[in-house]
Amino acid sequence: MSVIFLLIVTSIIVAIAFLAAFLWAVRSGQYDDTYAPSVRMLFDDKRKRKRKEEPAEKKEKNEEAKR
Repeated sequence: MSVIFLLIVTSIIVAIAFLAAFLWAVRSGQYDDTYAPSVRMLFDDKRKRKRKEEPAEKKEKNEEAKR
């Protein structure tokens, strides 16, 4: 019976150690994504591009209509 208590205590200690290691890794920035922000600018959002192009197209049409 004492072996079971020893195993339970040991497993709780190991679990606490893994939890502490995980919390340390999160707080020290091990899970921060440093790759995606540098690549994000390569993938344009089509909606944003269309919104920016529309006023320019309207200006061109207005200029052509004035001529």
